[in-house]
Amino acid sequence: MIVKEEFLSKLRLYFSLNLYEVKIWTALLSRGVSTAGELSDIANVPRSRSYDVLESLEKKGFVIMKFGKPIKYLAVPPEEVVERVKKHMQREAEVKIKRLNDIKETDILGELKSLHAQGVELIEPTDLSGSLRGRHNLYNHLESTMMAAEKTVTIITTTQGFIREAEGFKPVFEKLKKRGVRVRMAAPLTQQCAAAAEELGKNVEIRSTKTKARFTIVDGKDLTFMVMDDAEVHPTYDIGIWINSPFFASALEEMFELAWKEMKPAEQAIKIKVK
Repeated sequence: MIVKEEFLSKLRLYFSLNLYEVKIWTALLSRGVSTAGELSDIANVPRSRSYDVLESLEKKGFVIMKFGKPIKYLAVPPEEVVERVKKHMQREAEVKIKRLNDIKETDILGELKSLHAQGVELIEPTDLSGSLRGRHNLYNHLESTMMAAEKTVTIITTTQGFIREAEGFKPVFEKLKKRGVRVRMAAPLTQQCAAAAEELGKNVEIRSTKTKARFTIVDGKDLTFMVMDDAEVHPTYDIGIWINSPFFASALEEMFELAWKEMKPAEQAIKIKVK
């Protein structure tokens, strides 16, 4: 049986299986029912491992063991496997979320915060910086820094970045608005941004700019800027730089302030109703 490596890689990603598991599983799917020895030969997996792998697949709900001599294994229909994996992942996620929530009621979080506070005192200002790879990590970082804002959040992004951030950070912007944090956002607005701008306008001041840049400043001290053009880079390879520098961040914010005065409000740049 020949199965493309690319296909096996996708299965490993979607179903959280290791290489031997996807090889044995696809081999069994191609046969319907088979013995461990036969599957080992077909999948090119060592016989010494095939029984362990099949036991693992059975526990995960991918195969059914048929009693008899020799023991045979029956493939569970793929659509049923998908539902089983979904339920298993949901249960696992619920358990992990509960465990993390429970930490708040213990002294573990207090000890962690104490350790962090001690560490921060020893950090040199020049060490408060770092690089972030991948848009998922970038947005997680932006969310955490924005949630810590006390006065202002300043954002300049691209057209597509505006649409993404309007959707991804909507709950964040709502919370910041309630706390009295001023959030301003500038981007090259097009009619494509209308729906996002109309919804976002409830909590964020929005203006249109021709400037092509991507950065976020929080309270005039935390600066995160992206070094790649999001139209030309895959999200996985997006790169950002974070620095905690009141001198640099406040200077950049002052320049933004001058540009902000010349930018058109969203309702003038595109056809939307600001609520």
